[in-house]
Amino acid sequence: MKIIKRSGKEVGFDGEKIIAAIEKANNEVTEENRLTHEQILNIERQVEEKCSAYNHAPGVEEIQDMVENGIMEAGKFEIARKYITYRYKHELLRKSNTTDEQIMSLIERSNEEVKQENSNKNPTVNSVQRDYMAGEVSRDITRRFLLPEDVVKAHEEGLIHFHDSDYFAQHMHNCCLVNLEDMLQNGTVISETMIERPKSFTTACNIATQGIAQIASSQYGGQSITLSHLVPFVDVSRQKFRRQVREEFIAAGMDFTEEQVNRVAEIRVHEEIERGVQVIQYQVITLMTTNGQAPFITVFMYLDEVPEGQLRDDLAMVIEEMLKQRILGVKNEQGVYITPAFPKLIYVLDEDNVTPDSKYWYLTQLAAKCTAKRMVPDYISAKKMRELKGDVYPCMGCRSFLTSDTVGLGENGAHKYYGRFNQGVVTLNLVDIACSSGKDEDKFWQLMDERTELCYKALMCRHKRLLGTPSDVAPILWQFGALARLKKGETIDKLLFNNYSTISLGYAGLYECTRYMKGVSHTDEQGKDFALKVMQYLNDKCAKWRAKTNVAFSLYGTPLESTTYKFAKCLKRRFGIIPDVTDHNYITNSYHVNVREKIDAFTKLKFESEFQALSPGGAISYVEVPNLSQNLDAVLSIMQYIYENIMYAELNSKSDYCQVCGYDGEIRIVEDNDGKLVWECPNCGNHDQTKMNVARRTCGYIGTQYWNQGRTQEIQDRVLHIAIPANENAELNANATK
Repeated sequence: MKIIKRSGKEVGFDGEKIIAAIEKANNEVTEENRLTHEQILNIERQVEEKCSAYNHAPGVEEIQDMVENGIMEAGKFEIARKYITYRYKHELLRKSNTTDEQIMSLIERSNEEVKQENSNKNPTVNSVQRDYMAGEVSRDITRRFLLPEDVVKAHEEGLIHFHDSDYFAQHMHNCCLVNLEDMLQNGTVISETMIERPKSFTTACNIATQGIAQIASSQYGGQSITLSHLVPFVDVSRQKFRRQVREEFIAAGMDFTEEQVNRVAEIRVHEEIERGVQVIQYQVITLMTTNGQAPFITVFMYLDEVPEGQLRDDLAMVIEEMLKQRILGVKNEQGVYITPAFPKLIYVLDEDNVTPDSKYWYLTQLAAKCTAKRMVPDYISAKKMRELKGDVYPCMGCRSFLTSDTVGLGENGAHKYYGRFNQGVVTLNLVDIACSSGKDEDKFWQLMDERTELCYKALMCRHKRLLGTPSDVAPILWQFGALARLKKGETIDKLLFNNYSTISLGYAGLYECTRYMKGVSHTDEQGKDFALKVMQYLNDKCAKWRAKTNVAFSLYGTPLESTTYKFAKCLKRRFGIIPDVTDHNYITNSYHVNVREKIDAFTKLKFESEFQALSPGGAISYVEVPNLSQNLDAVLSIMQYIYENIMYAELNSKSDYCQVCGYDGEIRIVEDNDGKLVWECPNCGNHDQTKMNVARRTCGYIGTQYWNQGRTQEIQDRVLHIAIPANENAELNANATK
C-alpha cells in the first residue's frame, strides 16, 4: 500500500510512524489521561484499514486527519489537542520554506504527482525539471503574497482551482490565436533578428514553426494557427517555379509552351507543399520550448476562410498533404510509425465538404481516415458555429473560445480573431458546492453565489496581474505581430478590455453535482433541468461581471487533467465516500456525460450540444469509439451528425505500440500488487512505460506521457459510445443507432 508524502513522493505505508507520533503526544499528558498501548495499536490498525479501502494513494494530511479522529473517538481529547498542536507547529515550520523539499524531489525524480501532472511533459529530462523548479518558486510566491488568503485556502481545499499558479508570478497570459498573417506578410522579429516576408511556402512554414516555439515560451497555454495564413505563399512558390522552369527550358535550347511550363511548375509546387507540411509536422514535435515540452499548437483547416478559386484550391492541397502526413505518423526510437501528440488538427465541416456530392468530399474522407488511425482531426461544424457565434473561427489550444466579435475590433471595423488571447482561468468545483449544501437547494444557490464571487475575486487577481505589463516582456507577442504591434514600453492594457481578450470562469463536475442534488444523471429530464439552471446561473454571473468591469468574462468547460484527481481527493476528505459522487479518483469534466454512463454516440452528441451552447468560453464534446480504421463509413456518419447537431466534437480511439514485442493493439490498464493502476501490454505483459507508446485523448488533446491515478482510472472507466463491428455495413448500423 502506497501513500503520497507532502513533497509528492510516493512511499510505502509505515504504521510505525503513526504509532510513534501518537506516543509522542501520549507522553505529554498525565498517566490517567494516556492511551493504552492496545488503544494506540488499534488506532493504527483503523487508519491502515481505511487507507486500504481507498481507491487512491492517500496523502499524509489525510492520514493525520484519521489519526486525529481516532484519538478523539477514544475519548482522549487532551492527547488530541497535543497532537493537533504538534501538527500546527510543524505546519508553521514547513511554511517558513515551502519549496526546498518539493524541488529536491523533482531533481531526484521521486515526485509521483509531478511525474504524472502533464501528459505531454517528460519529468526526467533537465529542461522539464528546470521548468518545474521555477514553477515551484512561482507557486510559493503566489501562495504567500500574490493571492488573497481566502483564495489560497479555497484553492488548497479544492473548492476552486486557481490554474497555472506555477506561471502566475510572471506577467503571462494563457492561450491565443496567433496572427500569423501579420507576422508573415509584414515581417517579424525572432530573437532580435529581422525576418522579412518569405519568398516560398517552405520558408513561410519554417518561419511559422520558429515563431510558434517563441510564442510558446512567452505564455503558458495553447496557441492556434490557421493554414489560411500560410497558403498565399503556395502561389509565391508557384510563380517562382514558373520563372525557373521557363529559364531552364531556354537554357536547354528547348521549345516549350506555357502549358508545359505550368505543368512542370505544378509538380514542383506539390513537392514544395510536401516539404512545407513536413517542416510543420516535424519542427513542432521536435522543437523544445522553455517550459520543457513541444509547443502546444493547434492547426486550423477551414476551406471557406479564403475566397473561391486558386487560393482555396491551394488550401485544399495543403490540407490534403497535412492529413496524409498525419495518417503516416512519426517514427519512434525503434523506427516504427506512431501517433504524435501535436500539432492538434481541427477540420471544419461545411456545405462544400460534408456530403458525397460536395466539391471537397475527398478531403472529408481523408480526414475520416486520419481520425480513425491517429485520433485527429477534431471537427467544428460551420453550420452550428454560425448559429451560436455568428462567425467561424478556431479555439485557442484545445477548447478555449474567444467572445464573438460583434463590433469589429480589426482595422476599418473588420471582424478580428487572430491576435486575440485569454487572460487566464479559475475553476469552480460544482461537486463541493452540492455536497456542502446537504441537498438543500436554497443553501446550494447561496453557496453558488459565495463561491462564484470568490472565483470573481481570483479572476480579477489574474486581470490585475496583467495590467501594466509592458510590451517588452514578450516582444514577439506584443511588438512584432503575433498578437499586436505595440511600441516599446507601451503597456498591453488596452488589449485587456472591450472584449478583445477573454477571461474564463471554469467549472467541473456538473454530472456529480446533479447526481448528488437530484439523485439522477443530468441525462435524466429532472437532472437536465437542474443542470441547465446551473449553467445559466454561471452565464448570468459572467454577464454581470462583464457589465461591471468591461472585461470579457466567459464560461469555460475546464479540461481537468491532474486537477480531476486533486478535486476527487479533496471531496473524499471532506465528505467521505458518496456512491457515484465521490467514490472515484476523478470527477467528470465540465458538462460531459459521465464516462461510465452507457449512451450511444448520437444521443450523447445531441444531449451535450445544449450544454455546449451554454459554455461559450470553451467546450468540446467527444464520443469514445473502437478501432474504425476498416469502417470509415461509420466515422463519416458521425462527422455528418456533428455537422448537423453540435459545434465542436471529436472521436476518441486508441493508438498504442509495445516496444518489447511489437504489439500495436490496445495497451490496457491493470492493477499491480499495491492496487496502483499501471499500463500493461496484453501480449507480453510489459509494464515498463519507457518501452511502450501510449496515446490517449486527455482533455481535448492527445497525451503521450502518462497520467496520474485519477485520470488513469477515468481512462480505464470509459465506455464505448458506438459498437459497430468493423466488418459490418456502417450506414445500416449508424442509422440503427440513431
